[in-house]
Amino acid sequence: MTFSKSLSDLLSSSKLDSKNLENLIRIAVAEDLDGASDVTSVATIPEEQSAVAEFWSRKPGVIAGIPIACSVLEICGVTDYEIKKSDGEVVSPNTLLLIARGETRSLLLAERTALNFMGRLSGIATLTKSWVDEVADTKVVIRDTRKTTPGLRELEKYAVRMGGGENHRFSLSDAALIKDNHVLAAGGVAEAFRLVKAKFPDISVQVEVDSLQQLREVVEAGADLVLLDNMSIEECRAAVEIVSGRAKLEASGGLILSNAHAYAKTGVDFLAIGALTHSAPVLDIGLDLRME
Repeated sequence: MTFSKSLSDLLSSSKLDSKNLENLIRIAVAEDLDGASDVTSVATIPEEQSAVAEFWSRKPGVIAGIPIACSVLEICGVTDYEIKKSDGEVVSPNTLLLIARGETRSLLLAERTALNFMGRLSGIATLTKSWVDEVADTKVVIRDTRKTTPGLRELEKYAVRMGGGENHRFSLSDAALIKDNHVLAAGGVAEAFRLVKAKFPDISVQVEVDSLQQLREVVEAGADLVLLDNMSIEECRAAVEIVSGRAKLEASGGLILSNAHAYAKTGVDFLAIGALTHSAPVLDIGLDLRME
């Protein structure tokens, strides 16, 4: 299937892979139909009947997933729709987000899949913004992790961006992150760093350390990005002094919204927040149907 030009342009500008998205949506719709049909709609709705579907935010939050909802609509046969709010916008309760017109059966087929994507992604964007706002008076950047729903990484990381956060690596291949298990296998943190740089000299390498002594070792070895694993606020402050600008520092582990500002004020460059994608509550978005 080829999406409409306007939607293809929107997906492209949003840096979303249209082919991957189409596959995800078709899997979701097929799961809903389970090889048959929507028995309730087929029984109660005349095939030729048309209607208007309005997508509304029920709660305040940051919207993410409008292009995905439009993609669901097109795959389900609905091409007449009007976007009222864009991804990244902060909305209040009872805000109209999207209007679609088409066959009633098609609108209802698209409903749950579209809402599932929008609610999930808007929840991530909303949670991300709460972290970004919490540290807004500091230099710290809020970053996500690979703790994403299998198959939905591209979309969930997109939602983080819509909330004002920044993406960490997308995969195991686009950057190296030396963690404790790699250190154990290599026989030491400095040795693990040396091995990665020898094998992949051009790739970005981040090293996880759980002590200030390990930090000193990897900085001396040439690491320019270090993850401070489960370190206290005091330890993070000491780490900033030890590094003295020679490397970027990212705090990870033990971070909650209430202590985010204190960690940010230590002088680290990033806060890694797995909760952005693994624990974000769904934003309540609903669809109201009306007859024309």
